[in-house]
Amino acid sequence: MTHPNDLSDDSKLLQGSSLYREFLAEKDEILKHKWIESEKRGEDVGFEAALVDWITKHRVAWRKARQAYPQR
Repeated sequence: MTHPNDLSDDSKLLQGSSLYREFLAEKDEILKHKWIESEKRGEDVGFEAALVDWITKHRVAWRKARQAYPQR
């Protein structure tokens, strides 16, 4: 098991990156959307379909909301 103090400099830099945190938050939203849409359809819709659907329907509003209430 890796101890947090044993992370490479690159890993530490990546974890501290606001761009990377935004990427992870967006990915989480896409995965939630994938789960919701899969439940509605009764089958796995797949990541790519969920990604395209989320981007076209929800991304702009999600980003505006995040800008209005910035994360720490």
